[in-house]
Amino acid sequence: MTGATTDGRVQKGNETRRLVLGRAVAIASVEGLGGLSLGRLATELELSKSGVFALFGSKEELQLATVRAAQRIYWDAVLEPVQALPAGVGKLWVLAERWLEYSRTRVFPGGCFFYAVGAEFDAQPGRVRDALAEAGRSWYGLVLEYLAAAQEVGQLRPDADLEQLAFELIAYLELANGLSLLHGDDRPYQRARRSVLLLLRSEAADESLLPAV
Repeated sequence: MTGATTDGRVQKGNETRRLVLGRAVAIASVEGLGGLSLGRLATELELSKSGVFALFGSKEELQLATVRAAQRIYWDAVLEPVQALPAGVGKLWVLAERWLEYSRTRVFPGGCFFYAVGAEFDAQPGRVRDALAEAGRSWYGLVLEYLAAAQEVGQLRPDADLEQLAFELIAYLELANGLSLLHGDDRPYQRARRSVLLLLRSEAADESLLPAV
């Protein structure tokens, strides 16, 4: 009986944690991680404040848990769908399209979660900034890894500057996200899509591997 009671409490705690983090990532994508508080989340979700405090303990722990929750959502929306695709420029193209769709459809209400909170913490040393910086490095590293794999299979020119390509590709995506949010307009996604396609075609060993512009 004791085991069943403990299991039930653990399950309830996990469910509450998921509920809180689901609301936290939505708030943070619009208002920033600074807009989070344990008391606010408890009130909005009609939960026990003491119970929410027991799950996270401090605002910083809540912020870190929110970043990790956002990473899982980002993985599911953008990264997981391309994992099984063969290496090449086509995989990079699908990755870019997934990212633009993730931002355009507002998987997070405030567009790209990491674009929003990265600007908030980029000059604030600490654990939250470190977690966001690591998330950014991982994303850049993955794009670079896919570019290197495309080059290895002969689909990118041997002299292609992969780091420059990764920088430009990510810049196009993030600019579309920012402009769309600021102006309430989908056209930046069309511009970014064209820009990424032109970029990849310019460095591809065979342009026919990619859609026409």
